[in-house]
Amino acid sequence: MSFLSAEWRKLAIVNYEIDSHILNKHIPYGTELDLWNGKCYVSLVGFMFLNTKLLGCKIPFHVNFEEVNLRFYVKRVEGDNTKRGVVFIKEIVPKPALSFVANTIYNENYETMKMAHSWEERENDRLVEYFWQKGTNSNSFKLRAERETSLISKGTEAEFITEHYWGYARVNESKTNEYEVTHPRWEQYKVLDYEIEVDYGKIYGDTFDFLDDLNPCSVMLAEGSEITVEGKSVINRK
Repeated sequence: MSFLSAEWRKLAIVNYEIDSHILNKHIPYGTELDLWNGKCYVSLVGFMFLNTKLLGCKIPFHVNFEEVNLRFYVKRVEGDNTKRGVVFIKEIVPKPALSFVANTIYNENYETMKMAHSWEERENDRLVEYFWQKGTNSNSFKLRAERETSLISKGTEAEFITEHYWGYARVNESKTNEYEVTHPRWEQYKVLDYEIEVDYGKIYGDTFDFLDDLNPCSVMLAEGSEITVEGKSVINRK
């Protein structure tokens, strides 16, 4: 049985190209940066968890909720097999119990904040917005996109961003937690416009405050799907 099953829906994704050296201290043991056409990306991702089950059971008041995370991309080579995954700088959720479970079991960096979202489907487009607040500091980003989805083509930046099926969390210099995320290939909505109001320094620390003044290299909206998160395994230095 999967550790967690849910739907991830309306994934709003803001991608930034950055200097790879910024991420050196965050790379988990046993992995290396995964680049797209030689470019190192970090992504701000907001989406909804829907119909969430932990070990097959729905937990009251923890079934549907928002998440916003800042992540980057890594890979782990095992012989002829390459596992492509993500590492989270921070994951924001609205429920303390979610943070406790993820931080305790997977050694992730979850933080609980006040959150909200808005989805609006109109005659000619759709609006998707995610909001989170730390103290008096309010953050949000909003996308306007086409109503209908399209396939994500192979070999594109969008495929690179969405086709990572492993999660890695750094425990220490010689130990990493690894877990698999399963889902089908996603479809996307063409983004027509966007608005980003995020204080990266206050939310993610001084290392990432430069993102306040950096223009995104791309903005995406993926529909998402049903997903599973499998139990963790541990990578140790031998």
